[in-house]
Amino acid sequence: MTDTAQSATPYRSSRYTGYTSFSYLDEGRDYEAFVLAPELDRVPPYDLGLDAEQAERTRRLVQDNIIISLHDHPQVFPEDMNQVREYIRTGRERTGYLGLSRSGMTAVFDNMMDGTACVTSKSGWKFDDIVYDIGMRLSDIAHQDFVRIAYGLDDIYAAHQNDQLAIVLSLEAATPIENEVDRIDLLYGMGVRQMGIAYSEANTLGSGLKEAGDGGLTVFGHRAVERMNKLGIAIDVSHSGDKTCMDVFAASTKPVLITHAGARAVWPTPRMKPDEVIRGCAETGGVIGIEAAPHTTLSEAHPEHSLESVMDHFEYCVELVGIDHVAFGPDTLYGDHVALHDIFAANLGVHDAHKGPSYPKMPYVAGLENPTECFHNIVGWLVKHGYSDEDIIKVTGGNIIRALEKIWF
Repeated sequence: MTDTAQSATPYRSSRYTGYTSFSYLDEGRDYEAFVLAPELDRVPPYDLGLDAEQAERTRRLVQDNIIISLHDHPQVFPEDMNQVREYIRTGRERTGYLGLSRSGMTAVFDNMMDGTACVTSKSGWKFDDIVYDIGMRLSDIAHQDFVRIAYGLDDIYAAHQNDQLAIVLSLEAATPIENEVDRIDLLYGMGVRQMGIAYSEANTLGSGLKEAGDGGLTVFGHRAVERMNKLGIAIDVSHSGDKTCMDVFAASTKPVLITHAGARAVWPTPRMKPDEVIRGCAETGGVIGIEAAPHTTLSEAHPEHSLESVMDHFEYCVELVGIDHVAFGPDTLYGDHVALHDIFAANLGVHDAHKGPSYPKMPYVAGLENPTECFHNIVGWLVKHGYSDEDIIKVTGGNIIRALEKIWF
């Protein structure tokens, strides 16, 4: 190996044998064909500037330890994002098995189609669409042996032992349950193990972060939190309003997660969390996953969104609540994430959530563009900046496992 390297040698799963989504059917006959975005090398590699020793240490840390993304969308989107609504309406979003096999991740909280689940409605968040999405994904996953569904921590441990990847089925909001608390049980029965309270807009449980007035957790929301605690569903407040977040922390008997966000003190927009919310999450025993969706976790020091911007939020949160309560929820996908936000801006509340300082619009987040590269670059950055193996293992999986031990049991 030469004296310098851009990043660690990518970890590749020997368990993956080349399966592609829905290949047990005939493309073009049984389902509609689309030209999809590449899972590998869609953008140039990010130069971390690691030397040979740092690159090898990064490779070892990724390969030897349980690496968990607290929030991602590891689906493959059309190369032409103008086709995305037509693609989604087929109900057959493809899973990025090839990219995931080289990601080094042991487990990923897969939030599927969330607010873009528009199989039957342009507005999204309909229960029928969520069921359709989950059913199709489970059917596809059942036809291969690399990805497994995580119903509990034993599946994550088994994935690590067997060179597999565990997917934790997740929803960014409980909006599809409407006022039916038993639907939480139905979703649990389908394999869902993590669910948000609200996604930007208010629902029957509480307020989203784009609402001008936050009424907090509703009476029904308290019932839903209680049911999720009893079932063992992890509760997420990433897109909830500040008061609703605090009410959830008070109501829950289990740790609560902020699966993907950053610090408002670093970048003052509604999408980021104020110090009191980040502290409140930590006080429940939960963790905050630092996110990297385009134009979210910016910083004054690094307004052009990149790995450096994201790590500014990471370091702030570590200083605020300690290393034991911080993780990563990159919120990435395979395809043009910026174009997806543009197309679904209304559904996802993008403009309202990002109100704040002006910033340069970037084509992608350098260093954190897709699920394949995220943890190689995150771990490499931590290695380069002097973090110990112990602390790197905590923030890339250990802290999440500690919280899940209390939530899922």
